[in-house]
Amino acid sequence: MPKPPLTLHLAAPRGFCAGVDRAIKIVEMAIAKWGAPVYVRHEIVHNRFVVDNLRALGAVFVETLDECPDDRPVIFSAHGVPRAVPAEAARRRMIHVDATCPLVSKVHIEAARHHENGLQMVMIGHAGHPETIGTMGQLPAGEVLLVETEADVARLAPRDPARLAFITQTTLSVDDTAGIVAALRARFPAIVGPHKEDICYATTNRQAAVRAMAPRIDALLVIGAANSSNSQRLVEVGRAAGCGYAQLVARAGNIDWRALEGARAVGLTAGASAPEVLVDEVIAAFADRYDLTREVVETAQEDVEFKLPRILREPA
Repeated sequence: MPKPPLTLHLAAPRGFCAGVDRAIKIVEMAIAKWGAPVYVRHEIVHNRFVVDNLRALGAVFVETLDECPDDRPVIFSAHGVPRAVPAEAARRRMIHVDATCPLVSKVHIEAARHHENGLQMVMIGHAGHPETIGTMGQLPAGEVLLVETEADVARLAPRDPARLAFITQTTLSVDDTAGIVAALRARFPAIVGPHKEDICYATTNRQAAVRAMAPRIDALLVIGAANSSNSQRLVEVGRAAGCGYAQLVARAGNIDWRALEGARAVGLTAGASAPEVLVDEVIAAFADRYDLTREVVETAQEDVEFKLPRILREPA
């Protein structure tokens, strides 16, 4: 039987961002420098394939410093940690390496600056996400108020409505965040916003590529982990842009082929913590089942690169 024809629209950019690439290199370099095991507080990035590969090299993933011995290095994940965590590591005289994405660190610095100026912070983010926990943990308790939706804005009870600033999680939906920001500005006209958008370039670019391909496709697949905020947002953006079927898949083995029956054009992208090898795996799975035509939907080019921590660039 001949294979049915299908056009696979490939989003560009997709997959690893500079912050994720840097974080993974930090773990690899730490193992090369100090040997195994190296401890990592929380998953270095939210992707099981990446985490399992690093575990095979000698990384041990934990959720608290209490699980780490004093005499082995510990790395803080790309999502960032509350200020109390590196302070405790320093107190214990642990070798610790901060793999926080520099764009998340920018938000931390921003929050600290506003706090020094006497402003209470409003953070737009997802409760319980490690980036949100890390950012809120930069300031004393009560100094950061969390909102997740426009409805939350109406319930805010700040200390002084005239002395507020807002920050955002870096991996949110651009469209959803714009609505929350508008609600904040409407209720608190004096609220101070970031000098530059907090949502990172990679999140913005990947969402733009999905919006661009949405009118051309019958279905959208996003490669990423269930606990990856930026990957989940890509699915939401696809649905909001009109994709009748938009689904998150960890890898090729998770594709629901029945749901794609009758599709003539499928969009494929990957969250910022998903490696290109998983994209290749999915493309190969489509090629096995369809007479495949590939089209690239490019909306931006990325050449961002972040420096590695000095401790890893110095001799052992």
